[in-house]
This record gives sequence, C-alpha cells and structure tokens, in this order.
Amino acid sequence: MDPRKHEHELNKLSKRLHRLVGQAIGDFGMIEDGDKVMVCMSGGKDSHVLLDLLLSLRERAPVDFDIVAVNLDQKQPGFPEEVLPRYLQGRGVPFHIEQQDTYSVVKRVVPEGATMCSLCSRLRRGILYRVAGELGATKIALGHHRDDILQTFLLNLFFGGKLKAMPPKLVSDDGRHVVIRPLAYVEEADLARWAAHRNFPIIPCTLCGSQEQLQRKQVAALLRDWERQYPGRLESMFGALGRVVPSHLLDRGAYPFAGLRAQGLPDPDGDKAFDPEPCAPSPAAGQALAWLDSAG
Repeated sequence: MDPRKHEHELNKLSKRLHRLVGQAIGDFGMIEDGDKVMVCMSGGKDSHVLLDLLLSLRERAPVDFDIVAVNLDQKQPGFPEEVLPRYLQGRGVPFHIEQQDTYSVVKRVVPEGATMCSLCSRLRRGILYRVAGELGATKIALGHHRDDILQTFLLNLFFGGKLKAMPPKLVSDDGRHVVIRPLAYVEEADLARWAAHRNFPIIPCTLCGSQEQLQRKQVAALLRDWERQYPGRLESMFGALGRVVPSHLLDRGAYPFAGLRAQGLPDPDGDKAFDPEPCAPSPAAGQALAWLDSAG
C-alpha cells in the first residue's frame, strides 16, 4: 500500500476508535470526575487497545480521572509474567499484578474436554472485584467490544432462552462496584488493526482461548458469515439492542399486557413492528457531547 494512503487509513482508524469510545463513555455516563478506573489487562489485544485509548482520551477529557492497570496472573503454564510489567512501566502506567492460581482450580474441577469459561470467569470476576476494593477503584473497565456483545446476545437467545446481551455499564452482584465497557461500540476488526499498528506485546490465552468447541466461537463464525453475505447486518442487529419495543415482545414483566384496554388514544409504538424507520442516533447530550468533542 502507498505509504500516504496507509497513513491516511491509520488516521481514520484512530479518529474512529477515539470517537466511538468517547461516544460510549458519554452515552452511558461511564466515567465521572474524580473516578479511579481500574483497567483489567489480560494481555490480549482488546485490553491493550482499551488502555491505550483511555490514556489518550484522558489527556483531553472533560473530566479528571485516574487509571490503574491490573493483571490477574492465573498461573497458566508458560505465561510470560514479565511482559506486562515491562510494558506498563515503559508507558508510565500505575499497575498491580495479582497472582492467583485459578488455572489449577479450573483444570482440577472441570472435566477434560468440557468448557472452562464459566468457572474461570466467576473466579476471575471475584478476584478482580476484591482487588478493585483494595485499590480504591470506582470503576472497573473491561475490554469487551461490539462483537462480544452481539455474540452474547445470540448465545442467550439460542442457548439461554433470554433476550439478554452484555451491558455497557452495570453494577456488580454485590452492589459495590460499577463495571464499564468503553469499547462497546467498537468492532473487533478495528481493534485488531490498531493493536497490530501499535505493536502491543500480545499474550495469548492458553486456557479457554484454545478451546475450539466453544459455542461462542461457533456463534462468532456465524456472525462473520452473515456479515460477508449481507454487509451491514451486524450494525443493524447492534442498533436494535438500543431500540427495544417491549410492547412488541412477550415479556409480561416488561409490559402490562393483561391490563391493556382500548382508551381511544393513539399508541406511540402502535402496530408498526415492520414499518421502515430511520435509525435513531444514540443519546448524546451533556457529558456525551463533551466526550465526543474531546475524542474528535
């Protein structure tokens, strides 16, 4: 590729990434003045890009916040424990390495060939919540992206029987922590391109990441096939997650079907389930606009 064209494409990618992360932070009020954001670093491309973009956005954000990077060393065989500390020191980022042998626990408890993700995730989540409390972190930032959210939605739909995805912001089960996903609007392909450009020291997962039979991997392949055959389908699906119409679903807890009566007044939702409608923009008032301005 022509060097000038390559530079132009990288500049477009950088602007898109900063804009989308700033938009997500603003739309969902992810980061507030005085926050201490604990960025969970696995060593994979997603967490590397998350830290990189938050460090960049912090320099021009409309609020002041601190960042601390945290890595959970799960004692997986061959894990290069010196890589992340060296990288984080080089970037001048405060960090904490938590060493817990969850690898042995998972391998002992989970039968050979069975999926390890569920147990590993629960163990990891509990440890990270504890560390967040010890460090005084007010937000826990995870590196899940748009494709992760869509995969989770389909996994719950196909195998869990629920219309449920992966929220961009949530309160932990114990009510003590706020978890945020600033990459919620970002496509995985863009993360991969940025990670390659920045030449991050990527550490692959040799535990769950190597399990080819995972349903998540199968769903990811399905989504890739859909996007190849029907470009724009994933963007449409993702947009639908933000435009829910409870009156046109079947959840009696989310909509009072039993009490519906004809009142002689027009229904704002009406019977328009398949009517073409323009895509509504994400809410971008107040802090959202400020974050977008800082990301531009």
